[in-house]
Amino acid sequence: MIKLIITDLDGTFLNSQGDYDRELFAKVSTLMAEKDVHFAACTGKQCERVEELFADFSNNLWIVGDSATRIKHNGQYVYQSLIKNKLGLRIIDTLQQVSTKHVIIACTADGAVIRADLPQKLKDKVRKSYTSLIEVDNLNAIISDFVKITVYDEQGQCPQTRAHLDIFEDEVYIVVSEASWIDIADYNVHKGTTIQKLQEQLNVSKHETMAFGDGYNDIELLAMAEYSFAMRNAFEETKAAANFITGYNDESAVQHTIKRILSLQA
Repeated sequence: MIKLIITDLDGTFLNSQGDYDRELFAKVSTLMAEKDVHFAACTGKQCERVEELFADFSNNLWIVGDSATRIKHNGQYVYQSLIKNKLGLRIIDTLQQVSTKHVIIACTADGAVIRADLPQKLKDKVRKSYTSLIEVDNLNAIISDFVKITVYDEQGQCPQTRAHLDIFEDEVYIVVSEASWIDIADYNVHKGTTIQKLQEQLNVSKHETMAFGDGYNDIELLAMAEYSFAMRNAFEETKAAANFITGYNDESAVQHTIKRILSLQA
């Protein structure tokens, strides 16, 4: 029996416009409530951005956000794992030496910190994932610990940039989720480890969990669910990690799959 459903957002639950069928989700939400099933959004997006996206549906939503470094529920953080300030600044310094073209998003508990001199189009791109933005002249002046550090490269050079971060592999978790994105979190903190903490909190097993994903950073997430689904538009490696393949994100496949399967559950 399924007791917990977890979905990635971009490329999975959300369509190509970064939105979803709200009318359909109203029906799916009612069905999940009737079946006493918990629902979680697991994403690189800032938790506050997820709350905005789900708006009226955010009550009782579990948010595994900020690249799975935090769990938020009903407005309260119930878990977080941070990168120490000195280590984070070393990583930022390395990234700044590698390139001046990519965007470094240094997330703290206060918000996502970016350079004030970024072109407006890049600021707009960042705002699609981060509601709380802080603009500074110098990232090296940050004094807080880091929730995570993210790199966005509109030229798709993140796989090449990743090679320069090998020196930090024993101190942080690094994943290239796709060619334009790198996420850096505390050591051994990723979607799989944080979902395990959520399962423990809810007293739900892997055999009672359904999960959906499309990216490389969803592979650990899918490993935590017996009912693991990769999107038809997922990377081939992600499809290989899933037990099932569902439809495309632009077809609201996550919602239709949840509706079909839960309708069969007593």
